[in-house]
Formats: sequence, structure tokens, C-alpha cells
Amino acid sequence: MDLLSLSSGLLYSAFVIYLIATVLFAATIRDKRKEKEFRFINKLAIGVTILGFVAQIGYFFTRWVASKHAPVSNMFEFVTFFGMMLVLAFIILYFIYRIDLLGLFALPIALLVIAYASMYPREISPLVPSLKSHWLYIHVTTVALGEAILAVSFIAGMIYLIRQIDQTKSTARTKWLEIIMYSIFATIGFVMITTTFSAMDYHASFSYVVDENETTLDYELPALFGPGNGELLTENRMDALLQTPEWMHGAEAPRKLNTLVWSLLIGLVLYLLARIILRKRVAAAIQPLLRKANPELLDEVGYRAITIGFPVFTLGGLIFASIWAQEAWNRYWGWDPKEVWALITWFFYAIFLHLRLSRGWHGERSAWLAVVGFAIIMFNLIVVNLVLAGLHSYA
Repeated sequence: MDLLSLSSGLLYSAFVIYLIATVLFAATIRDKRKEKEFRFINKLAIGVTILGFVAQIGYFFTRWVASKHAPVSNMFEFVTFFGMMLVLAFIILYFIYRIDLLGLFALPIALLVIAYASMYPREISPLVPSLKSHWLYIHVTTVALGEAILAVSFIAGMIYLIRQIDQTKSTARTKWLEIIMYSIFATIGFVMITTTFSAMDYHASFSYVVDENETTLDYELPALFGPGNGELLTENRMDALLQTPEWMHGAEAPRKLNTLVWSLLIGLVLYLLARIILRKRVAAAIQPLLRKANPELLDEVGYRAITIGFPVFTLGGLIFASIWAQEAWNRYWGWDPKEVWALITWFFYAIFLHLRLSRGWHGERSAWLAVVGFAIIMFNLIVVNLVLAGLHSYA
């Protein structure tokens, strides 16, 4: 077995182990047995989590040896590393606060992150000249670690909101919670639809003109939105139902819009099915499972995660990034989309700490801010990397 196959096997093993750990953490919620047996399941759950983390570390270093550079240079590598750092952040905070519910929410998020990463090409490719620097290891890894720690504040905030918000009546707060639930279902929908059609080896090519040049665009999902005035080249494939709006520029815009719409549609179907089965709002169905959670402790976890993650992100996302930018492009700052959104992320969490420390924003307001902060991180990770053109854009 070559190193690349071993690396992929270790990542798959980590995924399965995290899934088992999630089930074990779920078993701690309604465990009615003796306290001694209850503690055993807790220890088993965190032990299995650590085992999965060790397997993912094995994936990371075997891929590093195979590629001869730190595996954080493309979307697949970066997102899997982000997932690994999210698990690490959870493990650290678990041993500080001993909150089992964190595992029940953190591990599924890590599983979604790893599943999302698997949608991208896994091939090892040579580094472009600007990435051949030791700053690749320093900048990218500290950014991922900082964002992962900040993500734990989102998890604690979500548990807090689901537990505390009154679900007996429909309000703006319950509606926003359901929007967050739907976004999770949409992410699951993206993984499901791309995995399904990838297994079917689905491809459909369209020929169209962009910037007065004829080009070909390959779809890996059936085309709901096709390129403007595009012509289907592949036989026995579905033609586009609608054309991509003219204001959406870029050669890849039609395919990206198509993937987004598919994800939202499948997510909507999954969400509606959940509502039909549960016969109530998704957050309302989860709420009874969180009764034993201590809201004050959850608020503390969310705040501590930000006080740890914010300086780490500052180092990686601003200071180390500026130094590398000077080395690679002869300027410390260039208003590239990635740089701008890193700065927006930094300002947001700086405002969070100001409101928390100076204005006494605790509890629910603090939890909502943590959720918004994670949304900014996800926008930075997905939209800025894949949609907005810039020096940091991933192929």
C-alpha cells in the first residue's frame, strides 16, 4: 500500500470513529443506569474521539510525506485540516469543562466538514511558486486552528439558544433558529447530492461563449441552471432548465449556481421531511434533550473559546498573513477579497469581546453573536475561496 492510499484510509477511519463517538455521546443524554456505568460511557466517548483524532493525525502526516509539503494547499487539504483542528479544540475544552453535549454537537459538525472536504479533488499537485514557503505551514495552520476554536463558541452558542429560547410559540428567535437548522440540512444536502452523482460518474458538458471566447464547462450534477446561450454537448444528459442570470460573471458561475441551488433544494426536502416526522420545529424537538445542560457554563465555554481563538486567529490571519504577503507579493496589504474578509472576521470578534467586557453582553445576545461569527467564517471559507476571484482563490 502506498502512502497516499494509507493516508486516505486513515482519514476514512477517522470519519467512522468520529461517527461512533457521536453515538456514544448521544448515549450519555438519557442514560438511566448507575452513575459508575454512566461515567464509563463518558470516558469511552471521549476515548474514541481521541482515537479518531489520532487516526486523522496519521492521515495528515502520511499525506505530508507523500506530497513533500504540508497538506494545506488546496480546498480538500485545508478543510480536512480545519475539521481536525475543530476536533482538537473540542477535546481541549472538553477536558476543561466536561460538557458531554459539546461532543454531541461538535463531532457531527466535524463530520460534515470532512464530508464537505471529500467533495473536492484529492490529487496531490505541485505547489505554485508563491506557496513554496515555510509560511504555508505557519500562516495556514494557525488560521485553521484559530477558526476551529472560534467554531466551538458557535457550538456552545447553538446549544445555549436551543435550550433557552421559548419554543411554545413562534417568534423571530425561533424562526432564526430554524433558518440555522435548515442551513445544516442544506450542507447535508450538498454532501448527499454530490456524493450520489459522483458515484454515478455523472458528467455533462456545455459549450458557450464567455468574454468573446468559446469555452466548455463540465457539470457533475444535472443542470438546473446552464450557461447563457449554452449548448449541451453530452448525449443522454439533461439539458439546462434555466439560464444563469447575466449579472453572474465568471466562467465557473453557472456551475457554482447550479450546485448551490441543488444543495438548497435537497436541504429543503430533508428539512421538510424532518418537520413532518417530528411534527414540530427541529429546534423544539431537540430542546428536551438539552435540559441537563448548564446555560451559565455554556455561556462561559463560548466566551472562553473566543478569548483563546481570537488571538490565535489574529496571529495567523493578520500578522503571519501580512508577513507572507510581503514575502510573496512585495506588499503587506492589498485589499484582496480574502484579506478583506479576514479583517471583517477580526473586527467582528473584536466587537464581540468589547460588547462582552464593556457592555455586559452575556447569555443569549452573546450566543447569537457567536452564531453570526461562525457564519462569517463559513462565508470566508466557502464563498470567498470559491466564488470571489482573488490571489487566494482555490482552483
